[in-house]
This record gives sequence, C-alpha cells and structure tokens, in this order.
Amino acid sequence: YSVSAMPSLSDNVLTVAQFPCLSDNYGFLIHCESTGQTAAIDTPEASAYKNELKRRGWKLTHIFNTHHHLDHTGGNLELKSDGVLVYGPSSEKIPGMDVGLKGGDEIEFGGTKAHLIDVGGHTLGHLSYHFPKENIAFVGDSLFALGCGKMFEGSPSQFWESLKRLRELPDDTTIYCAHEYTSSNAKFALAIEPGNSALVSRAEEIKATRERGEPTVPSNLG
Repeated sequence: YSVSAMPSLSDNVLTVAQFPCLSDNYGFLIHCESTGQTAAIDTPEASAYKNELKRRGWKLTHIFNTHHHLDHTGGNLELKSDGVLVYGPSSEKIPGMDVGLKGGDEIEFGGTKAHLIDVGGHTLGHLSYHFPKENIAFVGDSLFALGCGKMFEGSPSQFWESLKRLRELPDDTTIYCAHEYTSSNAKFALAIEPGNSALVSRAEEIKATRERGEPTVPSNLG
C-alpha cells in the first residue's frame, strides 16, 4: 500500500500523518500548523520519516518515543538534529533522549498538551501519549485492534493494570497503534470464539480492508 492510501487526519490543532515503515510498522508524524512544530511518534525507519517530512514541507522538532525497542527508536539518532528534542520513558535506554518521562506527566506540544499514561507490560517503562483535546492516543505496542502487545518484560498484573488505564479513556478515542497486526489478531480471536457473530463480521471487514490495500489503523477504543 502507498502513502497516498493513508491521508492525513486533521484532529483540531494537530494533523496526523501515517505511513508504512519496515515490514509491518506504522510511522506517525503530528504537526501543528500554527506553531510549525512537528513530532515523530517513535522512529522505526529514519528514511521513511525523512521522505514524509520532505513531502509535506514539515521540519521535525520533537521525537516522542513510547519504548526502547529498536523498531521504535532505530531512527532517533539519524533524525535528531539541532533543535530536535527526544522524549521517552525515563526508566528505559532511549537513544539520544533529552527529556525522561513517566506515567502521569504532562507535556506541551504545538499549542496543546499530551498526557503520559503508564502502559508498562510489553516493556517495563512503556508509555502512551494521549492528547485529550484532540481525543487521540499513540499507544505503541501496548494495545492493538483486537489484541494487546506481547509481554516481553512486565508481569501479567502490571500489563492488566496498564490496559485498565487505557480502558478509562473515552470510547471514541482514536487509537494509533504501531503495527498492522489486526488480521492476525482477528484470526486468533476467531480460534477462541468461532461462534461470535460480531467478531466474524469484524473479521470480514478487516479482510476486505486489507485486500483493498488499506490500513486498519487507527481505530476507535470503544
């Protein structure tokens, strides 16, 4: 699928650009027209971000990392230049990090604010960037459509508490997860609940969407 199949979504003061990276990652840029600020949500592939920035005429000012895995931080150092600030979980080793964050923190960006949510489990310090005013959240590998991330470092109880924190967001929150895993998640879910008619219908929608070469990300929380 092409970048043209993934149009920008204007969320009040922010524009979200979504584009494919690596084999199944998504890259995200968020841009504020009034301030000119542009942030990368994770950096799976520096070249894809450079191309998107050039195509849109945006200048990168921030990098917001959700966790330390290489397919989320691999482009940090290549993309970091004068004036680009790298934010990430303070408890994790993030390449080039300038500002360490934890759950409950709040940061200003582009005339709005992001609330940091502790979603540890996939990694111990994993964070989600929630923009309440825009009703969007970038959840990295903590939550996916029809699934959640693999538990590499955390405990089941920690991960469950993280998912409950995300569950408290409004049902109409737009969730940007970091991979195109929806089809495989649907296949697994159907193996558990083959008689669930709503799930069967949802799986058919997902299949049709992917056959058209379109992304299943983002999706609504509720």
